[in-house]
Amino acid sequence: MSERAQRPPAEVRHADELARLREHDTDDRPPGWALSLRAARRFILGDDALGVSRKFVGDPSLIDRSLVALATQRGLMLVGEPGTAKSLLSELLAAAVSGTSTLTVQGGAATTEDQIKYSWNYALLVAEGPSPRSLVAAPLLRGMAEGKVVRFEEITRCPLEVQDCLLSPLSDRVLAIPELTGPESMVFAQEGFTVIATANTRDRGVNEMSAALKRRFTFETVFPIADFDTELQLVESEATALLRRSGVTTPPRRDVLEVLVTTFRELREGHNARGDVTDRLSGVMSTAEAVSVAHAVGLRGWFLRGEPGTAADLVACLAGTAAKDSQEDLAKLRRYLERRRHGDQWKALYDARHLLPG
Repeated sequence: MSERAQRPPAEVRHADELARLREHDTDDRPPGWALSLRAARRFILGDDALGVSRKFVGDPSLIDRSLVALATQRGLMLVGEPGTAKSLLSELLAAAVSGTSTLTVQGGAATTEDQIKYSWNYALLVAEGPSPRSLVAAPLLRGMAEGKVVRFEEITRCPLEVQDCLLSPLSDRVLAIPELTGPESMVFAQEGFTVIATANTRDRGVNEMSAALKRRFTFETVFPIADFDTELQLVESEATALLRRSGVTTPPRRDVLEVLVTTFRELREGHNARGDVTDRLSGVMSTAEAVSVAHAVGLRGWFLRGEPGTAADLVACLAGTAAKDSQEDLAKLRRYLERRRHGDQWKALYDARHLLPG
């Protein structure tokens, strides 16, 4: 893969760690798995002895339950608020179980069954008729034939009839291709095949899953990070890595990040550490959004002035996050800054409130 790829898949980013884990993995593995459950757990949660980094910040028991669900060959459904790293966890689980995380369907209103199962090379189809040579495999067919994990992102954004094309593959473990005849007309799932789907709780009711499809999944909820220090450490490490890849040689300022994380947590939860009520924004104030804002703050400070991002940069970058869903959120953000103007960094935020649009 090109060294200039903006974000290589997990199996490429962490290829050395996966190789070490496979080398030292002496535990029994479920059929078709690249790693044992304990090695897969170490890949996601880290292992200092083997030099394996922690890649997901969350409840370790969530990882245990998810791996067991996948070992039972049931589908795994990860649900939660936007920005809680459901997609990241899905990617890490697929890389650990199958060695690849790229058999991915991105759900949306325009997603069709062809994009999930298979389509046809129409030039060959016209010339030769339906044949295995003219068949174009989509992620689901490939995952079943190769015994790999298929990822289905934002499944509830798809129409209900499209979602239900997973019913037979998840229950009977078979995919019919009625255009073909003979043995090629049925693709039977090989050992290792399963599906990891994600859905955010803000989309519930958009395209509610059928009861039949729900029964074929084990549901796990991914919660926001509860501890301030843990979230701050994660935002700092992720923002530093993003800035480095963007050509910024100076790390983000710790005091600015502390203000950023505090702001996000209080606007997300609707209260501060003392329990005082604050305005909750209708937009998503997730850890992932905090990392994105920290990245933008660092870029703004470095490329415009040649220095780390400041509190004024933070205010300017916060506007794009606060105004996504409602202009009223900008007014709420202004009120929040006015109430929070005590302390050096908070006063700097208050003084820079004129940078908010409107």
